[in-house]
Amino acid sequence: MFIQSIEQLMAQMSELLMTPVIIAIVLLLFYALYALGRFFSQLIQRRNNVLIFTRQLNSEQPQGVAGFPIYNYFVENPDASQDELEVFALKKLETLRIVTRIAPMLGLIATMIPMGPALQALADGNIQGISENLIIAFAAVIWGLVISSITFWPASVKKRWCANELIAITKLKKQS
Repeated sequence: MFIQSIEQLMAQMSELLMTPVIIAIVLLLFYALYALGRFFSQLIQRRNNVLIFTRQLNSEQPQGVAGFPIYNYFVENPDASQDELEVFALKKLETLRIVTRIAPMLGLIATMIPMGPALQALADGNIQGISENLIIAFAAVIWGLVISSITFWPASVKKRWCANELIAITKLKKQS
């Protein structure tokens, strides 16, 4: 009796989670599209300013260069240690990396929640109830994977960009 009460409470609580999870997936989709736009903007800046960046590495009076955030941080904080620069780089990547990992998890949660009602509808012989719940379940996991896919590529490329900037700064420090 007690265990059944706990099971029912857990089932009801999990159904209450569906709305916040769907809202989170929608918000993450908007963020992913925003991040993709920012990524392409930075890509254009980097391509346009790569020669300026190279010249700045050999300059006596270094200045910031659009599209190179780690280098710009170094110019503003010339005494920053390598560890500080790496932490700044990780901070720049953090949100993208979190979204890339969390979106599929939320999709899976939103897939599992309607499975209980879908199985109940199956037991009751309610084909309509099964299809309604499965549509929600599969759509949620698909959107979670789409969001993750949208953010994975920029996160990976930005990680390489950060590493390249850190290498350039390390070489610059050794020359000084």
